[in-house]
Amino acid sequence: MAEKPQPVQVLYCGICGLPAEYCEFGPDFEKYSNSKEVDGVSDQLQSSSITDGTGPSGSSVPKQEPVKRLPGGKIKKKEKQEVIIEKVTRNKRKSITTIKGLDLFGIKLSDASKKLGKKFATGASVVKGPTEKDQIDVQGDIAYDIVEFITDTWPDVPETAIYFIEDGKKVPAV
Repeated sequence: MAEKPQPVQVLYCGICGLPAEYCEFGPDFEKYSNSKEVDGVSDQLQSSSITDGTGPSGSSVPKQEPVKRLPGGKIKKKEKQEVIIEKVTRNKRKSITTIKGLDLFGIKLSDASKKLGKKFATGASVVKGPTEKDQIDVQGDIAYDIVEFITDTWPDVPETAIYFIEDGKKVPAV
């Protein structure tokens, strides 16, 4: 009776996460110019054979945790923890203050909107923003008091992480 074929152990690069023979086609090929790991990978490739699927020491190569990448080989960036406050004017004198990023600090937006509505005696609601992320819309121009209220109510949010959007530019609230 014939032997069952064994799965092939693939040697993955520690820099780009691709199989070692495809490193030159990966998105991080520029990093190889001063990397010592490339020499080690090429030595391992030359000493291993295709049929047995083992590394140079005769044991199988340990699996690496795969790097999560977006299409095109780009690595997904983590969002910065910052609160952005923007005042939008509608109908000449009416305005809406938009607060984005409170959820990055572990704050429930529904609870935050209730507290904001009670504190400033206005309507406040959680809505989906243009980037499909939740944000809080508060009726009225409350940008002058909002920084102090946020830092007092939620001490996890530092004052240095709060920014205003004025004339299309991000300005620190401090």
